[in-house]
Amino acid sequence: MSLRKKISFEDQQKIRKRANNLCEYCHTSEEWQYVMFTIDHIIPVSKGGTNNLDNLCLACFHCNRKKSNKLYTFDPLTDKKVKLFNPRKDIWNDHFIWSCDCFYLIGVTPIGRGTISELKLNRERIIHIRGVDVGVKRHPPKCDNIQVSR
Repeated sequence: MSLRKKISFEDQQKIRKRANNLCEYCHTSEEWQYVMFTIDHIIPVSKGGTNNLDNLCLACFHCNRKKSNKLYTFDPLTDKKVKLFNPRKDIWNDHFIWSCDCFYLIGVTPIGRGTISELKLNRERIIHIRGVDVGVKRHPPKCDNIQVSR
């Protein structure tokens, strides 16, 4: 059994800065949450992952819990096995787009669709939070793509 080495405060701050304080899966902003986000091992320690910065990302509690030690999922459209989104290797805007109202995340690739499904990125609670955040103009993040028409 491998022992987990604590991730230093300095490295945690580097990860937060690199992620612009966004969960690197669902793009929720840590700034408006009551609980600090967690540091996720993209390749889980249980599967040989390390504490190297290239294997770490910022994740909200829900995304981190749903991802657990998974590396793969299934594309709900094709039912084919696909990799989960990897924030260090994949570009977020290549796989995801916001619905016109910015409440729902839409997967535009098998990886995007599978990740949304596996991590439950359109769960009822987060849709409600997004709705409130849209109303006060703090969602979606400025760097994200938005669907132009339905």
